[in-house]
Amino acid sequence: MKNLQYRLNCRRQLKNKAIFKKSLKIGITGGIGSGKTTVCKIFEKFDIPIYYADVKAKELINSNKNIVSEIKKNFGWETYNEDGNLNRSYLAKVVFNNSDKLKILNSIVHPPLFEDYRKWVISKKNYPYTIKEAALMYETESYKSLDKIIVVTAPIDTRIQRVLKRDLSKKEDVLKRMETQMSDRDKIAKADFVIKNDGKNSLIHQIIKLHNLFIEMAKN
Repeated sequence: MKNLQYRLNCRRQLKNKAIFKKSLKIGITGGIGSGKTTVCKIFEKFDIPIYYADVKAKELINSNKNIVSEIKKNFGWETYNEDGNLNRSYLAKVVFNNSDKLKILNSIVHPPLFEDYRKWVISKKNYPYTIKEAALMYETESYKSLDKIIVVTAPIDTRIQRVLKRDLSKKEDVLKRMETQMSDRDKIAKADFVIKNDGKNSLIHQIIKLHNLFIEMAKN
């Protein structure tokens, strides 16, 4: 009941746009299975706009003509199915464990994605802050365009179990994907804030604390 009342008070506060002097750009990142999306869904309860970069990238890969053309040019026509949608399993096999090809893929997808985010942020400028959720925030250096970064962490075993349940993947495949990502230690060293999604620390309390902080920062 207290959390519901708090959310209602937050919504009333957000409607008073005049009290905010700026709109902060917040980034949320973390390793696979850390619970980034879960954290973002809670922020959404406070009417904060969320840009899901990984979801948008998947959309652009199928809808952006320049991206489609460049991917076919660099990785072959087999990268797209007859229905025009990306053949994800094929492309994954091509770039997995091949850093050069992965760099090419990123160089094709990320510039249009960054531009899409830039336009999105402008459209949300009346909010005290917005959030960009992305798995590869430090790796792509997109964090440089953001004001503050939150890293979501969770114990390795917990992350593995979450991914196994969510993706129905093999444990070996999950571990390989984890190995290709920046370690939590390195992410935390670069982060402004850390949210512990370990089942022991209350997510809602951690998020409310950050929400209040960002609101105050937007006023000054």
